[in-house]
Amino acid sequence: MGFFSWRTQDTDKSIANHYSVRSTFPVYMIDDKGNAYYEPNYDGYGVFGGKDYYELLAEMNGITSNEEGEKYTFDMRSEGISLAFDCNPRGIHKDSVLHPNLVEDKDGWVYDKLGPESCDDQGFFYDDGGDCCAECGAELEEDGECTYCDNEETED
Repeated sequence: MGFFSWRTQDTDKSIANHYSVRSTFPVYMIDDKGNAYYEPNYDGYGVFGGKDYYELLAEMNGITSNEEGEKYTFDMRSEGISLAFDCNPRGIHKDSVLHPNLVEDKDGWVYDKLGPESCDDQGFFYDDGGDCCAECGAELEEDGECTYCDNEETED
């Protein structure tokens, strides 16, 4: 399974996950009722402050489940993903769907139903130069090879 990531709506920063070459930073996920979920160290799998982004998206849009615990989260997450991506390959800015908001500073934030922009780098695959693979963003081995995508960096 791949990573999920977005850009913060207040600062337009890519939300890096803790597996990437970039440092993480605190993010708040906010619903349409003003509830905030604080995440200090994003793991890349859509969970902020113990709440799954797509589970919350489903709840915000009136979807319910009779399941409990992990089964509830799994069912609601699946429903949320379907709702976000149905006829919408990027899963964002679907006018008929309420989306959670992702911000660095929740104070004074005004809810935006369209939600955040997705991050093309998935919070991990950055091309920051240095000793990182230009293809996938992973740290290179001492011999210049990338163990994730078998890309070998060559000097010009």
